[in-house]
Amino acid sequence: MLVEEFNEADRTDVVASLRPCLDIERWINEVADSRPYPDLDALLDAGRQAADPFTADELEAALAHHPRIGERAAGTSTAARLSTAEQAGLGAESPAIAQALADGNRVYEAKFGQVFLIRAAGRSREEILAALHARLSHTPEQEERIIGEQLREIAVLRLEGLMSQ
Repeated sequence: MLVEEFNEADRTDVVASLRPCLDIERWINEVADSRPYPDLDALLDAGRQAADPFTADELEAALAHHPRIGERAAGTSTAARLSTAEQAGLGAESPAIAQALADGNRVYEAKFGQVFLIRAAGRSREEILAALHARLSHTPEQEERIIGEQLREIAVLRLEGLMSQ
């Protein structure tokens, strides 16, 4: 989809196309309702700035749709396919690192009560594992801020991908 098509599309279609990027209603509405965009950069900037900051409830709802890092997303939805593609770089590497990610996920979830979220695209398992271990020392407030940042990075990457289809 081109930015021009996005600008001219029916609002219902725009909302449906944005939902797999980031399923936070306020973010979707702000990006959809700020049309028209002069170019892709302006659209991506809007995606970076919309609904800032996210509320705790918005973060919790968005995290409910994310699989554990290193695991395949369930289902065949667009969001599940995007998540699988984003984690493609976490493929057949060391079983020890895969186990360390699984163990780290459990420790993180026990501490924070939610899945560990990181933009996986472009990162190796080793980088993600190092980030997971570093983030275990954070407070819940620090993690909430980081999760919001990671959700935005993921959303903007997905939005950029949507515009290249």
